[in-house]
Amino acid sequence: MPPTTIHAPPALDSFTSLVDHQSQTPASFYGAKPVLHYHGVGVSVLIAEDHASKLPIFAVADGQQASANVDSAADSSEPAANITASVDAFVTSENLTLFNPTLSSGVSIPYPAISLHAIQRLADPTDPTKEVQGLYMQLELSDPYGVTDEDEPEIVELTLIPTTSGEAGIKELFEAVSNCSNLHPDPTYEDEDMEDGDGDSRIVFEGSVGYEGISGLPGVQRGAADGGLPPPFPGSGGWITAENVSEYFDDEGNWIADDGENGENLGEGAGRVRTRGELEGNDLNGHNEHDDEAKRPRTD
Repeated sequence: MPPTTIHAPPALDSFTSLVDHQSQTPASFYGAKPVLHYHGVGVSVLIAEDHASKLPIFAVADGQQASANVDSAADSSEPAANITASVDAFVTSENLTLFNPTLSSGVSIPYPAISLHAIQRLADPTDPTKEVQGLYMQLELSDPYGVTDEDEPEIVELTLIPTTSGEAGIKELFEAVSNCSNLHPDPTYEDEDMEDGDGDSRIVFEGSVGYEGISGLPGVQRGAADGGLPPPFPGSGGWITAENVSEYFDDEGNWIADDGENGENLGEGAGRVRTRGELEGNDLNGHNEHDDEAKRPRTD
């Protein structure tokens, strides 16, 4: 969803303060007020002159945008001039709002539209001899659902300079935007998963380790798209249950099903129960006691 233009500032009583939100459990998680993480009055917004007309919080004279485009095309080596506006900033759990009270106009920015934000050191717009810290942001104004791969994204760069000077002021603003952005992950990730066609791909751990699993891991198979169990193990011809166990084993537990039913052979002895006579001389771990006679005593 792209940013939207507003003509009235948000009311402070329409939000829940961050302190109140953290100090008590809300009565309901549905229909609750958005949480106000940061509110700044008189925040300076710095933007390149040729981008100012793309946001309603800047006053742009008629023809200024066309003139800026001609100048930048004539000599792209010169940096574009910057203009500054004073706005009220509302960083909430719902969106980022910048409102210019002088113009009675503002912009509500959804967090997925903020493709990048970082702390920036720059010259003070009011006094170039001094250095200040601001929050640099890249905004993607185009609707992500209304553009194609061939369309160029419409990117606007701007910097917010809080009124509170020093590291404390910029840290508070940066953390507020970061925490609220984490509440709104990029929705394109879900769309990409659906386009893969795998559906709900999951890992199912099976008790049998005699056949190859995912990436060579024994006993691990990919689940079915409908959330059910993975395909049956080779040679069974289907899942063995209490209802059909007689089709695969006799009363003594011997394998009686056709091993070639699925075109796969389990090999000689598959499904056969070893007799006690074959196990004589072996302990429970398969160790033959006669092997000890062939061993030589260890000498130093």
